[in-house]
Amino acid sequence: QVQLVESGGGLTQAGNSLRLSCAASGRTFSSYTMGWFRQAPGKEREFVAAINWRGGTSYYADFVKGRFTISRDNAKNTVYLQMNSLKPEDTAVYYCAATTRYGSTTKSGYDYWGQGSQVTVSS
Repeated sequence: QVQLVESGGGLTQAGNSLRLSCAASGRTFSSYTMGWFRQAPGKEREFVAAINWRGGTSYYADFVKGRFTISRDNAKNTVYLQMNSLKPEDTAVYYCAATTRYGSTTKSGYDYWGQGSQVTVSS
């Protein structure tokens, strides 16, 4: 069982940066692929980024490539999402997720979810 708690969301202006953190419980954090998803009002939850258990391979949705960076610190049981050059269309609730499936980029591939953190980007 893994419990995930996101933090670091908030309100910011377009062009600014935010960093989301996701703290995980459990002693096997390092064996999970960790992902970030987001859901805007009236839209489906969509994949943003994922990082495999060693942190050597990461995956990104096309709409965040070059702007967002996912990283993890297995010693701290924490995964991060650094978001730069934010746009109003990045406004959404951002969810952290965990799975034992290697390199999963689909929401159905994840077993554990955090409660979500609101990110609002004003123009």
